[in-house]
Amino acid sequence: MQQEALPPLPPPLPAVFPGETPLACPQIWEGLSRARQGKDGRGAPPSLPHCCKLQLGKLGGREANYFSKLSKPPVISRIVGRKVIDGTGHPTLEVKVSCRIMNYDKSICSSIISSHAEILENASSEAVDADEKERHESVNIAIEWINASLDELLNGLQPTDQNKVDELLGEYFRKKAEEEKEEEKIREVEKEKEKEKEPQEVVFPPSTPVTGPSGKKKQAKQGKRISVVENTVPPEEPAEPVIKGSMAIGCISLAVAKAAATTSDMPLYLQIASIKHNQDLPKELIMPLPMITLLSSGKSSPGKLNLMKEVMFIPPAWLTVKQGVERSLDIHKQIMKLLEPMCKGQPSPSTESKKSAVRDAGKKAPPPVTKRSSHLGCIVTGNDTLEQPLTLIQMACTNIGLELGTDLYLGINCAAHELMDYNKGKYDVLFGTLKNPDEMVDMYVNLINKFPSIVALIDPLRKEDAQQWENLCSNLGSKCYLFAEHACRSISKHLDGQKKNVPKCSGLVVKYNNETKISDLLETTKLLDGLKYVSVFGSSDGESSDDSLVDLAVGLGTRFIKLGGLSRGERVTKYNRLLAIEEELGKNGILCARDEYEFIDFIEDEQEEEEEEFDCSDLAVEIA
Repeated sequence: MQQEALPPLPPPLPAVFPGETPLACPQIWEGLSRARQGKDGRGAPPSLPHCCKLQLGKLGGREANYFSKLSKPPVISRIVGRKVIDGTGHPTLEVKVSCRIMNYDKSICSSIISSHAEILENASSEAVDADEKERHESVNIAIEWINASLDELLNGLQPTDQNKVDELLGEYFRKKAEEEKEEEKIREVEKEKEKEKEPQEVVFPPSTPVTGPSGKKKQAKQGKRISVVENTVPPEEPAEPVIKGSMAIGCISLAVAKAAATTSDMPLYLQIASIKHNQDLPKELIMPLPMITLLSSGKSSPGKLNLMKEVMFIPPAWLTVKQGVERSLDIHKQIMKLLEPMCKGQPSPSTESKKSAVRDAGKKAPPPVTKRSSHLGCIVTGNDTLEQPLTLIQMACTNIGLELGTDLYLGINCAAHELMDYNKGKYDVLFGTLKNPDEMVDMYVNLINKFPSIVALIDPLRKEDAQQWENLCSNLGSKCYLFAEHACRSISKHLDGQKKNVPKCSGLVVKYNNETKISDLLETTKLLDGLKYVSVFGSSDGESSDDSLVDLAVGLGTRFIKLGGLSRGERVTKYNRLLAIEEELGKNGILCARDEYEFIDFIEDEQEEEEEEFDCSDLAVEIA
């Protein structure tokens, strides 16, 4: 079959400027004239003949930008979800977004979100198997949501319309949550029916009467056992239900934000910052301070100490990210040198006296710690006292001429919610050493007084110990930051401004997972800023190679960023991204200097609030 011949080219028109190639179509010539005159293109022809389109390949610069504005904006054409592996070998979700640009479908970007579950340490094999099964089910359901419904729901939307995308995602998730509740009710009814059937079969045989223990002495002994718990602690609140498949919501929201940044030809952190500032690009951006994990001496460590899940390096505010990372690496190398004798069975150099060294010479050497690395990207050390890991870091700093409290600061992730022994009603701080919540407050006060270089405590208590949180803020709020992390695992439930289930503290550690959306992050950070809270953007236990979290922290303007240690590829990738952003901001002249550390004096704030309330009451009386 003979192909249809193209229409003949119209006679060429003269070049607009001397030396330019004449164009073949008067419609193109008219459009170029408008572009060069700075007009907005109104009245331009809606379409061009095929022969004219061939001439557009010769355009560039201002002319190409003019005609690109006449085309339709990029829209979402396809969203695909698939299962991948995170940094700990567990399954997680990846979402790929394709957009239709200039009538062509292009794969724009992908995002990976961490699983909602925490890494189980020292757990039974049954718990590990159940956790693994839940992870697989959650990822599979998320993929089903994406490929079956969400792909069609978001098709045709502009990726730059983040609010509209998040609104649709939120509505979809609410429907799924309601369906899950209804299914849960049906399962509970079925269980009750099964329980009702069981006693009917067992009722027929004669049952022996249950009598209490005979003798008064036995009753007295039983009473003594009950009185072992001196101070009852508030029971642990039930865990927030996580709907399987919810990670699809957060992963799509992040992928759409990345697609908007890519199609707009700007980095993700600027895209997030522009949304936060109502589509206006900020003139200056501040880099968050990195909390770099140096040591881990938590519940899974070989020593007696359980309290310090993470001992973190925090640089001074005037130090750049690059300088802070380099300083942290120097300290890490010195710690490795100090721990090296322990691997060879030799006593480690310490500040203890010679007598104590002779006394401990016959004891068994601790297990090698330099060959073991945590999933948090740091060294796992075995310690028997609270002071040992801090003294080790102090010695490492002294060896390279650094001073704690001046050249660097420390932070501790206590993870106290993992240490509560509910049978005894106390925290298992050290093996064989239990402390009630009030004793924990005294312990922290003594520790900060002994090591004033500690400027941050994360999860020093359970969120249920509200009174002890208040006591801790009154005693230490003016000396260090007191952050709550485990208390705000789902930030979407804290957007009502009521600070529900959040204890009194200096700030929160915000994480991006589950059904959290980009709009939720923006609202949360605005809420925290309004309440004068300090925000920390944290990474999850099961990390991936997706470095988008760093862009989110920079765009949101959080004070700190917590990424773990300078080990493991998935964490080092994020630190490299942090360094790249700082360099880019410096070259563009929009890198702003940080403010010095300012702690919250809760006692003064309470007095000021009481005075304001008193003044308002006096004013009301005068008006009356």
